[in-house]
Amino acid sequence: MSVDLRHRDTAVLELMDDPDCDEQALRRTYARFGLVNRLVAGWRRTYRELLAPRLSAERTTTLLDVGFGGGDLARALAGWARADGLRLVVDAVDPDPRALAFVRDRPATPGVTFRAADTAALVAAGERFDLVTSNHLLHHLDADALGRVLEECTRLARGLVVHSDLRRSRAAYLGWWLAARPAARDSFLHTDGLRSIRRSYTPDELARALPDGWRVRPQAPFRLLATWSPRG
Repeated sequence: MSVDLRHRDTAVLELMDDPDCDEQALRRTYARFGLVNRLVAGWRRTYRELLAPRLSAERTTTLLDVGFGGGDLARALAGWARADGLRLVVDAVDPDPRALAFVRDRPATPGVTFRAADTAALVAAGERFDLVTSNHLLHHLDADALGRVLEECTRLARGLVVHSDLRRSRAAYLGWWLAARPAARDSFLHTDGLRSIRRSYTPDELARALPDGWRVRPQAPFRLLATWSPRG
């Protein structure tokens, strides 16, 4: 296995981003995102450290989750807040109608609404949210789209924005190569996970790509958080 990970490979495309990909394999991929994210995405820690302190038992907080995919992060955030006695309403958006069709076939989660939209449409509609999150979104975007989405997120957020993504490294690539095969059968998880790592950033690369006012926070073992707050 010889892959050059010294630089981002923006030419490689993920199978699930192909509008003509196998729909059943895509749905199986969506269905397994929850397990994968519980194991590798670190959102429980991010919720405890960055989001929960901004939630309240007396006042409802609104959160926008951008690019919901299989919908597992939106459901998890709402569930953790509910278990903690905190009032959180999650509005999750994704422009891909296949993602919306998938989540609508799943049981509803209290406090979570899914819809087909992107950040540009929300800005045009004048919508605002207390918090904005995304998971594994940034590495999908080219330079122009990255700048546009980040700027739109700052216009949508009254408070904190947290984009969580992969951190490219050989250890991450080898780890996914070995560990993902059992969960990746008849889905895109194994191939797309490797391609995602190839497309993802190192901390320095992401810091250079972000506009002023954004911060990069490495998170063990193979994660990056890009955060923004109106208070800096």
